[in-house]
Amino acid sequence: MVSFSRLTTTTLTLVSLLWLLTISSPAEASFSCTSAGTCDAIIDYTLPNATTFNAVKKLFNVKNLRSLLGVNNLPVNTPADNKLPANQTIKIPFPCLCRNGTGIANKRPIYTVVSGDFLSHIITDIFAGLFTVEELQTVNNISNPNLIQPGDKLWIPLPCSCDDVDGEKVVHYGRLVSSGNSIEAIAQQYNVSQETLLRLNGLASPKELLAGAVLDVPLKACQSTVSNASLDYPLLVPNDTYVFTAANCVTCKCDSASNWTLQCQPSQIKSSLWKTCPSMQCQGLDNLYIGNVTTSSECNSTSCAYAGYSNQTIFTTSTQLTCPASDNSAFGMRPGTWRWRWNVILVAAISMYSMVIGNL
Repeated sequence: MVSFSRLTTTTLTLVSLLWLLTISSPAEASFSCTSAGTCDAIIDYTLPNATTFNAVKKLFNVKNLRSLLGVNNLPVNTPADNKLPANQTIKIPFPCLCRNGTGIANKRPIYTVVSGDFLSHIITDIFAGLFTVEELQTVNNISNPNLIQPGDKLWIPLPCSCDDVDGEKVVHYGRLVSSGNSIEAIAQQYNVSQETLLRLNGLASPKELLAGAVLDVPLKACQSTVSNASLDYPLLVPNDTYVFTAANCVTCKCDSASNWTLQCQPSQIKSSLWKTCPSMQCQGLDNLYIGNVTTSSECNSTSCAYAGYSNQTIFTTSTQLTCPASDNSAFGMRPGTWRWRWNVILVAAISMYSMVIGNL
């Protein structure tokens, strides 16, 4: 006769094997990552339950609420206790690390096991299946999934990458694939080629795209004048997002409608590093600060842009736009604007008409 204890042990083993097979997902969740160092990454998170921004911030160990709001392009004054409904998908910013050819979150977030937790619950009910059980066990050296204890600290291996794509620095975005999504539609939405999406995600055909998968989407970042000597280089801000930099003294926004040029200005909030924010005046230009543009004529202007920071200094750079020279202007003269040119033509026409009338 088989004892009850042996039956119980056998049943638990079979259950463990069953959920391991159920939870394990295809290797598409792993992103290729061969770059040295770390970078910033983004991933989608579908809320398992109704919650708040503050709770999400704590779960993913996001350092400040502004980072979470910025990556979702929400107003910076959005309350931390703002209610979020279950099943809403929001973007999560996190640091990425290349490790053994793949990218995973760089020791953040860290999850603290509580009483009643088990790996399948943590993966599916808390982190919405963003990684596999094998990945969770590997990075945390868990040989027996049944032996986790309350108080254990688990490194959460969110998939990511720091690699350049087609020779360009990008922000890698782990986009959750919804039912009905297609490679073609996602490529058009994020201004990337279908071939690039297939290659990055190891897909031989668009037909291999599965709902629920985490797709590696490289996001183009706005062009900036940030120096490679700056502590925030490279400052990569993708479209429809904003970030705080220079110890929170500067806020920078990317909007493709602004010709993919990074728009920065003083943040007007307290610095996280200095008692007061350093000067942001463009050197040699009176009363011109980061984000300011001065116009001296209809086509002459000077702008002041953010160029990075180091120690207690914020770097700036100025750009001057001047009236274009032209050798084809009316009467061989150099007009400043088209309006000036049409005025010259009009005056000339009136003069010629007067001469004709006077000779009649």
